[in-house]
Amino acid sequence: MRKIAPFAFVLVCAMALPVLAQQKSPARQATPDVAAQPRYATVNLRADFTPDPHETRVEAGGDRQVQGLGNDCTGWIDYARPDVDLNYQAGNLPLYISGVAQADTTLIINDPSGRWICNDDLEGLNPGIIIQRPASGNYNIWIGTVDRGPPQPATLRISEVPPSRRK
Repeated sequence: MRKIAPFAFVLVCAMALPVLAQQKSPARQATPDVAAQPRYATVNLRADFTPDPHETRVEAGGDRQVQGLGNDCTGWIDYARPDVDLNYQAGNLPLYISGVAQADTTLIINDPSGRWICNDDLEGLNPGIIIQRPASGNYNIWIGTVDRGPPQPATLRISEVPPSRRK
């Protein structure tokens, strides 16, 4: 009887170990968290806003490589929360969302319909997205870095003026 009890104890411990390990390791999110509070700002704009462009300073980058959001989606971001949430009331003008930085950056946006829109290099190494007929609603915005590394200073620009017409 003494030989069976230690064997049973070892067997129970061996079976419980994977369960305990799973409980200690949080599951990694499959997509960035669009419901989380933004890291830097919530911006509320309606068509014909001033000043144009509206600018928000951020630190681009994060600890997760973007995967599975679409062919143009690349870079490193923080999946835990967006950098900026844009609550936009649309009019008849297009919407231009871009990032400006000294580092090579990317732009990842989840639009009001839940669609992922991404860009790497619209103007040089700076990303930008042009939405010809923007919907009213919430846009979750991340500025990522192309390369893994420390966060990089960047500016998020939101405009209704085409980049080629800005002065």
